[in-house]
Amino acid sequence: MGPPGSGKGTQSGFIAAQAGVESISSGDLFRDNLSRHTDLGITARSYMEKGEYVPDDVTINMIMDWISKPENSKGFVLDGFPRTLKQAEALEGFIGLLDLALYFNVTNENLLQRLTGRLLCKKCQASFHKTFYPSKNPGKCDFCNGDLYQREDDKAEVVYKRLDVYERETKPVVDFYNNQGKLVQIDGAKSIKEIEIFLSEVLK
Repeated sequence: MGPPGSGKGTQSGFIAAQAGVESISSGDLFRDNLSRHTDLGITARSYMEKGEYVPDDVTINMIMDWISKPENSKGFVLDGFPRTLKQAEALEGFIGLLDLALYFNVTNENLLQRLTGRLLCKKCQASFHKTFYPSKNPGKCDFCNGDLYQREDDKAEVVYKRLDVYERETKPVVDFYNNQGKLVQIDGAKSIKEIEIFLSEVLK
């Protein structure tokens, strides 16, 4: 768990590989539906582009369907879910207590710099950053030469809204897992390698 831009998505694949399971984010599932123009994708778009969360019931049903797949019976990593207390309670009712809840803690100032500078390739979805990881040819992808663009929910006015929504909706989830003794806090300002070393110790 963690606010938008905290690095949880970057580390979810590493965590899943260490645990020998699959990982998924609700955002990835929504974007898959958007690309396929499903009813769910159309419903989700109006919320995502304004920096608001998709309604709990829609998100919960989608995640539970994914969890229920036979290939996830041995375990899984959830990236950015649960985001609300209702989602956390629904997840606990469905699978019982989680093994671990990892919380990536980053200041708002750092998050704003990270998110508003992020650029994606329209063709291959490779990720770049205006400051931290610029492409060699401005506006073009280093891998496929596709055009780079900024996601609607990474624009400054939407980022402010996303962080405000996070503060209201997700902080109670942090308290929920902290009270269960399942929460491990991670300094999201550290380098990717430093965080990986820390996670390797936590996951032993």
